Amino acid sequence: MPVTELKSRSDAERRAREQLAACFRWTAQLNMHEAVANHFSYALSEDGAEFLLNPCGRHFSRIRASELLRVDARDPQSGERDDIDPTAWCIHGAIHRAVPSARCLMHVHSKYATALACLADPSMPPIDQNTARFFERIAVDSDFNGMGLDDEAERLAGVLDGKPIVLMGNHGFMAVGETIAQTFDDLYYFERACETLITALSSGRELKVLADAVARKTVQQWLDYSWSADRHLDEIMAILDQQSPDYRD
Repeated sequence: MPVTELKSRSDAERRAREQLAACFRWTAQLNMHEAVANHFSYALSEDGAEFLLNPCGRHFSRIRASELLRVDARDPQSGERDDIDPTAWCIHGAIHRAVPSARCLMHVHSKYATALACLADPSMPPIDQNTARFFERIAVDSDFNGMGLDDEAERLAGVLDGKPIVLMGNHGFMAVGETIAQTFDDLYYFERACETLITALSSGRELKVLADAVARKTVQQWLDYSWSADRHLDEIMAILDQQSPDYRD
């Protein structure tokens, strides 16, 4: 392999590590993490099998770029490593193996999205521009059967259908995307959308739901505005460069 290509790959991996580390740090600042659980991953290889993953037991607020593990989803022995959480290996490994287009996966048990996932009807009616962003763009897995060590990963891989959000019934949710910036942007906005919906539902008053045509128009406007995801992450990294620059280490 030419030296220039090796350097390009090395630079791309370094950038991915720094972006992912920033997302971990910011997720903790937003209080969307859960103790030392939850995982983000990003595919490095074209087939998606080689991916970055946070190490087992490391708090989101302390993760550094160099600590992210390089994992091979095709290697069954990876599931036996002490530094890889078994649920992360099962869920992220299975999806990266089965769906190469799912380059980035971010899974959390955030407060409002998990509350929505626990409702008998976990649908998200479009009641504002954030909820409308996800109109017809949410996959739902409603067959919770424990902590992701059994068949949950295979089910999740089967329900993605190109959607940016998988609402994991009685569990939490996962944002899925092509880039780290876009996936984190969806993670952030989906939790905000869930907060608005759960807050509105808690009032006990009738929801004013947007017409389908308006919701679809809003989705397209969001897609046309997708450049803002890169700006969002750039600004987060700029803030972290002032607050805690060791995330790049």
